[in-house]
Amino acid sequence: IWRRTSSTAHGNVTSSAWRCTKTFAVHREDPLLVRTARGEAVERTPVWLMRQAGRYMAEFRAYSDKYPFRTRSETPEIAVELSLQPWRAFGTDAVIFFSDILTPLPSVGVEFDVIKGKGPRIESPIRSMEDVMQNVVDMGDPNVKLPFVRTILETLRSEIDESTALVGFVGAPWTLAAYAWEGKADRHLLHTKTAMTRQPEAVHLLLDKLTDMLAQYCVYQIDSGAQVMQIFDSWAHHLSPEQFQVLSLPYVERIVRHIHEQRPGVPVIFHANGGVGKLKALQGCTADVIGLDWNTDIAEARQALGRGRVLQGNVDPMLLFAPQETIQEAVHDCIHRAQPGPHILNVGHGVVQGTPEEAVRYFVQVAKESGPQQGYAAPSDRDLLTAQ
Repeated sequence: IWRRTSSTAHGNVTSSAWRCTKTFAVHREDPLLVRTARGEAVERTPVWLMRQAGRYMAEFRAYSDKYPFRTRSETPEIAVELSLQPWRAFGTDAVIFFSDILTPLPSVGVEFDVIKGKGPRIESPIRSMEDVMQNVVDMGDPNVKLPFVRTILETLRSEIDESTALVGFVGAPWTLAAYAWEGKADRHLLHTKTAMTRQPEAVHLLLDKLTDMLAQYCVYQIDSGAQVMQIFDSWAHHLSPEQFQVLSLPYVERIVRHIHEQRPGVPVIFHANGGVGKLKALQGCTADVIGLDWNTDIAEARQALGRGRVLQGNVDPMLLFAPQETIQEAVHDCIHRAQPGPHILNVGHGVVQGTPEEAVRYFVQVAKESGPQQGYAAPSDRDLLTAQ
């Protein structure tokens, strides 16, 4: 297993050194993806897909055409069904529960809705220090504010087999803060970016409040059954590398640290969309897994982040529209370029609407035919003795 052994200052974040302890703490009862995320030797590369439950599936559309988003994501029996559909159809190594990064916002006083064809809308966006102080409240008890999340996760954990990982997730503080300030998706983030320079104290207070809520929400998901947590910084591409180290990474680090302290052994994945130019900053990230978008060269990321860092990604999801031989080549190339070191295969962005279901099935199939990851031996029964 690869472990951090020391830390040194690196800009605004902390840079960790890694070494291999030659120790295999193999847990036969733990799913392949969980063991990989911990940096353990594994028998093959695990595979799942971001936005694997989506409108590209006919089964999913039967629900999305009938029910609005929040009904689907907050009604346990529907959310459970939508979460399980891609796992049943394609045999992915993980189930990620059907929800949204904005789901916890109402618990702190920020209401939202998802308008079909337009996306999320916040009718009363945050625009000032007064708004942050008066309108953004403490989360309180998530069992009271978000009871459906526990029901969904507990049910999923009982439905899937022991070889499949249950993934929980949250949005990063920066992404949620930008949504709350902007009120909707915007290519320029005009209101938010203006506030970054004209009202920086208000922006940081909002980030601080959201970080406290998200840390609590992560532990709630874990206690409800999530075995891995992923933090999505969907709007990290709006930040320069320098801004990323001020407005995103420090707050993400607080959440990661809270999870590691409160629920040790639960791996954390951090996926920052638009990670190009941010690899140096990510060297200091203490998340167990770094997710890469499809614009990032995974071989370059391996070199920058080290052979001990678990990487996730990062096939271009648009390649799922290609012929099977192209998909096969893309999978093999991604797995090869991620070596030597632990790797979880995924797409570098969510599966898009219109993607052929057969292509997703083939993507998973090819990944499952991969052998042991380079630089690792598949664990044997003797590894259970954990020799130094």
